[in-house]
Formats: sequence, structure tokens, C-alpha cells
Amino acid sequence: MSTSLTNDPVPDLDEFRLRRFVDQMIEEGEVDVVEEPIDLADIAARMDGNENAVLFRQAGPEKAEIIGGMTGGRRRMARAFGVEPADLLAEVNQRLGVSQEVIELESSDAPVHDVIVTGDEVDLTALPVHLQHELDGAPYISASLDYVINPETGWTNTGVRRLMLRGKTETGIDLVAPSDLKAIYEKCASKGDQLPIAFTVGAHPCDHIAAVMRLPVDELDLVARLRGTTLPVVKCVTNDIRVPADAEYIIEGYLDERGHAEPEGPYGEFLGYYGVVKRNPVFHCTAITRRRDALFQTSTISGEHIGWTDTTQLNAIRAEVTIWRALQTAVREPVGVNITTSSGGSFNVRVSLRQRMPGEARNAIATVMGSLANSKHVFVVDPDIDIFDDAQMDWALATRFQADRDLVVESGFRTLPLDPSLDGKRIGSKAGFDLTLPPGERVLAHTVPKSSISGDKTHDDVASALAEGAKSFGALMVAVGSRDGREIVCALDELRMEGRLSRVEDGLYALSEG
Repeated sequence: MSTSLTNDPVPDLDEFRLRRFVDQMIEEGEVDVVEEPIDLADIAARMDGNENAVLFRQAGPEKAEIIGGMTGGRRRMARAFGVEPADLLAEVNQRLGVSQEVIELESSDAPVHDVIVTGDEVDLTALPVHLQHELDGAPYISASLDYVINPETGWTNTGVRRLMLRGKTETGIDLVAPSDLKAIYEKCASKGDQLPIAFTVGAHPCDHIAAVMRLPVDELDLVARLRGTTLPVVKCVTNDIRVPADAEYIIEGYLDERGHAEPEGPYGEFLGYYGVVKRNPVFHCTAITRRRDALFQTSTISGEHIGWTDTTQLNAIRAEVTIWRALQTAVREPVGVNITTSSGGSFNVRVSLRQRMPGEARNAIATVMGSLANSKHVFVVDPDIDIFDDAQMDWALATRFQADRDLVVESGFRTLPLDPSLDGKRIGSKAGFDLTLPPGERVLAHTVPKSSISGDKTHDDVASALAEGAKSFGALMVAVGSRDGREIVCALDELRMEGRLSRVEDGLYALSEG
């Protein structure tokens, strides 16, 4: 993929603007709007445990506009793709398979270059950055999506990184976990080179989902694919990185060559516990550009209700894509994947499949364990169970599972070090729960009762309906067009008195042969 300056008409640069999407979500009741002034110190508490996103109209002494939690709900992410929540995974997978054009705009055409600040005027502390958790090392820019160019391939890489304020032009950046950015940076630092980098702050949910994906492509194309249309980009003013031209803010600069040199953290992590202080690289800011009426964005990371945070929702959709692709080669007919956000969007995985042969549920369990390092517990169900419904999953666990028969436990897996149950170990165990019924014909004891009775009338009386074959009481009501049922009782009683009625397998009514 390559980008080049275009002479074509400039696309609608508000179509994927965050502010436009926020306005849409306000209309749909997905955003709480706080009109009154609020201190930055109170921002985090106002968002914690809120299923809705929150728009602050007058935040801090500057009376800045801040939107928080926009990707903290599956419905909002689905609406960003124009689908319902149950269809989000399928839509993401479909878009990932269709390449889109990336076009470069002149700086004068890019809204994110409406205001450009460089040199001595650069001041990160002038941005409305708030403390998110009381024991954090400092206020963090938390909704920042990073863009770097891999010197070896020339491809642009994007991801999601937090930035801990250290001063007007410096931040810490978390590069401990395995990632493309960490590998790119460490190669540069080993040569004594700085790594140019840029961050968007204030981006459409499609861009956030693109940033958490892990696919071997130029990731500007990945952003375009998930938008489902042409991506307009612009070159930064202090380096050669190309970034979305329709973002709210761009923060430009470089990671210095000293490696993991300075303390960063602690920080409230996405599993609902604190991460300790770590040695991490230092980011140096060289420019801040923005739209004239820019909307600052913050993300929810931890707190008492992690299932409603941006991080766990984004983790979940990324992991679901990974698992779905693996399942497609491991079992014949996967139906759906859902990873609970209350497990950090990674630990508790639910898989629905149509089991054609005995053992496919076990194959699915093994596939999930091997394809996603962060998976810890895998629950496999039949298609009649809604994997997004906690009550149905609980019912399946209670009625379709025997621990000595259906529990799969394996150990020695690479796991997520943030899991406090590991007690500092680097490897851990995983469990699979086979909640499926035996494949094949369902006996009555395995049949889920249904309440609805409907269908077309086919017979004038009960006797003629039974002459066709044995039927349940509900089937008899449908056959004779009854919307009451009591007359069926009387008709059956007459047949019984005449010695013409019998009961067969599973209690079906039938005519006696004698």
C-alpha cells in the first residue's frame, strides 16, 4: 500500500469525525451530557461505573470539552459500524477482507492542522488531561492512538498507548507488553536512534478498533478497511509520519534513544488492579496540532466496573476476531464468539458452535487455548444458547455440564502477567467447559420447552390429525386450528372412552391399532 498527494475532490472530512459520532450517540441516548463546570479531579469518578459515555462541556479552568468512554459499550462500537451489537464481529471480519484507498491531503486541507503549535509553545499540560485513579503516577493521556513507521518495511504501525505526563514536553509511555511498537522501538534504541512517533487524540471508534488489531499489513490500510472507505491522511509537521487528517488532535514527537530508562506508573490496569512502576521509554513532544473546535478524548481503563471500560470492550472485539479466525479452521461450523468484558475482555471466552461430530467442542476448547494467550476459561455451547446472555450461560453450565466428564484443565501456558492469581509466575493453567448436549437427535430430556404455539390448520378434527401420525398436544392444537385447547381435551377423552387412544414415546398421542 502507498499514499500519494491527491488532486481528487477532498472527501467529507467530518464523516468519521469523533464529534459527529458523539452527536449521533447523544441523540440515541448513549451519551450523558454534563453541562455544568466540573474540575478535572472529578472527571474519572463521573465516568466510573457508567454504561454510557460522558460528554463534559466545561471541564477544568479552561472550560474544555472532553468526551470519555465512547468505546466503552458494545452498542456504541456497533453503531460506529452501522450494525447491531450481535453483528459487530461479522461486520469487522467482513471489512478486514476489503482493502480501501489511502489518500494524502495537503496540510492546508487537513482539519487537524487548523491550529499548529511547535517549538517553545508546545505544552502538554495545557491539554485537559486528568488523573484517572488515585494512586496513578500522574495524569495520563489515555485515548492516544500511536502511529510509527517501521524503518525495515516502510509500513505504518498503529496501536493504543497511554502517556503519563512528565512535564510540558515529556511523557512516559508503556512499552512493556509484547507489541510491534516495542519491537520497532527496541531495534532503533539498540542502534542509538530516536523513533519518530505521532498520536491521535480524538478518533472515531473504527480507528480505535483498527489500532488494537494485530494483522501483518500496513496499518493505515487497516484503518481504511475498518472505516470501509477511503482514508484521508496528512503528513505531520515535524516528522514524516502520515496520520488521519480528520482527527481532533495530533501529538507529534519522538521516543528517545535511551531505552527503558525512566520510571512510569503505577497505573490502574484493565483487569481492575494496579500495575506497578516500570522502566519505560520517554516521549518528547515536538508539535501539537488540532481542529479549531477540537474535542478532547479520554478513555476509561480501570475502576470498579471494568466491563464498561473502553479497554475491555476493545480487548474483547480484538480477541473475538483472533479466535473466530482460528475456529474457522478447527471446527466445521462455529456460530459465534463472545468474550466477557468483565473478565478484562480476554479471560472468559464463550463459543457457540453447531457440533456435527462428537469431540468438536473439545477441538474448539483447544483452539481457543492455543490461539489467544490471554484466554483462561473457555465455555462452549450449542447454538440454542445466547452467548451474550449471562442467564442462559449460567443455565447451560448448571444443566449441561458434569465436572468429571466435561471439564478440561491444562497447565504450562504463557499467560498475562497482570493476572494477580498467578502470584508472579509467568505460566499458568487454563480450563475448558464443554456445555454442549450430545450431538445427534435430541431426546425429550434434552429438549428445551417453548411457549409459542402457532402454525397452519391442516385437519378438521383430532381423529383425522392422529390418523396421519402421533402428535403432541400442542401439535394437535395447530393441526385443528385451536386457539384454546380445552376442546382438544374433550376430543381425546372421547377417543379414550372408545378405546381408540394410546400414548407412545415421549407422551405423544396416537390412535390405537386395535
